[in-house]
Amino acid sequence: MSSIRTIKRIIRGQEAVDGAGVRLTRVFGHRDTRDFDPFLMLDAFDSTNPDEYTKGFPAHPHRGIETITYLIEGTIAHGDSLGNKGVIESGDCQWMTAGSGIIHQEMPQASSRILGAQLWLNLSAKDKGVPPQYRDIKKADIPRVEGDGSIVRIIAGSYGDTEGSFQGEHAPVTYLDVELLPGHEWHFESDPAHTAFAYIFQGSGSFGEGDGAVVAEKNAVLFSEGSMVRIRAKEGGMRFLFVSAKPLQEPIAWGGPVVMNTQEELDQAFREIAGGTFIK
Repeated sequence: MSSIRTIKRIIRGQEAVDGAGVRLTRVFGHRDTRDFDPFLMLDAFDSTNPDEYTKGFPAHPHRGIETITYLIEGTIAHGDSLGNKGVIESGDCQWMTAGSGIIHQEMPQASSRILGAQLWLNLSAKDKGVPPQYRDIKKADIPRVEGDGSIVRIIAGSYGDTEGSFQGEHAPVTYLDVELLPGHEWHFESDPAHTAFAYIFQGSGSFGEGDGAVVAEKNAVLFSEGSMVRIRAKEGGMRFLFVSAKPLQEPIAWGGPVVMNTQEELDQAFREIAGGTFIK
C-alpha cells in the first residue's frame, strides 16, 4: 500500500541578485543541503524586464557538481573553456557535468519573458573528477504525456511507462515539468528512499492527504518520506517542477561555484583557479 508523502518543509524563495546583476529567486541553497541532499541549490527566474537579467553570468568556474538549466520561456547563450558554444531556447534543458572543472558563461538574451530554473546537483566523491560534459536536451526530444487535466514533460527519469529524454549518468534523477488544470489532481509513485521536492512556477495547489496545505507560486515543497506524491491544483491551475533523487549522504565543502567533500579539496581548487591550472 502506498504511503502519501506529506509536507516536510515549505521554502519561500528569496529575491536575490547574482552573476553580473541578474535578479532571480533563490529557492534553497547553503543552509538546506542536509534536507535536500543530493540537491544543492535551486535558482528560479521569471521576468519580463530584460534589464533584470541580460547582464548575465560572465565566465566563472565550476567543479564537483552538475548544473541543470531548464527554460520554459526565453533564450540563454552559453560558452565555455572547452570551446563549446550554443543557445538554450524555450522548452530546452541543458545538463552540464562540471566534474573536474570547467569555466563557462551563461548570458540570457532579451525576450518578452524569461521563465525557468537552474538546479545544482551534487556529485559523489568518486565522480567529482570526471571529465566535463554537456547534454543539450531540445524541446522536441522531451516526451510529453497528457492525462486527465495534466501535461507532464519528462526531462529526466521516467513517468509511468514513458522514459524521459535523459537518464542521469552519475546521479539518476527524476525531473518533471507538470501542468495541472484547476481542480485536477496529480499522483506520482516515487522511491521512498529518495529526496523529493516540488517548485511552483505558477498558480497554487494543495499537497498531501485530504485537502492538504495550500502552497502558492515561488515556493518549494520538500516532501516527507513516503511512496506517493499527491498534488491538487487550485483555481487558476498550476505549473510546477517535481524532482527526486537518492541522497548521497557525503560531507560537503562548498565555496561559491565549487563543491567538494573536504576543505583541503576546496582549497586546492581555488589555488588552481588562482594559478591557472584549474582546467584538467
